[in-house]
Amino acid sequence: MDDRVTTLDTRVGFGQTLPQAERQRVLRNTYWLLALSLVPTVLGAWFGVATGITRALTGGLGLIVFMGGAFAFMYAIEKTKNSAAGVPVLLGFTFFMGLMLSRLIAMVLGFRNGGELIMTAFGGTAGVFFVMASLATVIKRDLSGLGKWLFVGAMVLVVGAVINVFVGSSAGMMAISMAAIGIFSVYMLYDLKQIIDGGETNYISATLALYLDLFNVFQSLLALLGIMGGERD
Repeated sequence: MDDRVTTLDTRVGFGQTLPQAERQRVLRNTYWLLALSLVPTVLGAWFGVATGITRALTGGLGLIVFMGGAFAFMYAIEKTKNSAAGVPVLLGFTFFMGLMLSRLIAMVLGFRNGGELIMTAFGGTAGVFFVMASLATVIKRDLSGLGKWLFVGAMVLVVGAVINVFVGSSAGMMAISMAAIGIFSVYMLYDLKQIIDGGETNYISATLALYLDLFNVFQSLLALLGIMGGERD
């Protein structure tokens, strides 16, 4: 969740009014690129589980690698979002995120019902996206004012998550995961509404924002399910 907050500063076009056809084009391209971004995410997660390459990334080391890699990629995405290199850089980022997710996935797969928990988290994330996408199309009110409050909530989550990396509290992880599901679900609605209302004009930036919303909801759901519903042999 740490890297989601930085996207607030990478967006362009707030306050602009796009023609309806242009808004639909941005939304359509965003959905296509978002679907495509899931492919390298799955590949990254599979590679990480198969090789165990992220197994040693625990505690502070894991946090440093994750934060360093995520911020480096997002900086590159920001610099290339208006060029032909933007899409490959974004897809490289999603592979990296899948790789970073592989440690959690490997832990969940260690449970007897691990596969079921992963599919439940995936289905729950898809359900949240469907609900938020539906709400974004029917809500007429401008939601741009939510941005600053969501940013504050995300920052509090970041601080809590960093502290819990060193504390290692299961109760703390559950609380952070539940809060993250709520905050990033609303972020999803906010980001979709920005596209629909013409506040986001770049489909690569839009995809990055929505991808991070989905990633954080899925990761938090999976962590919560693993803590509460994992069955050991």
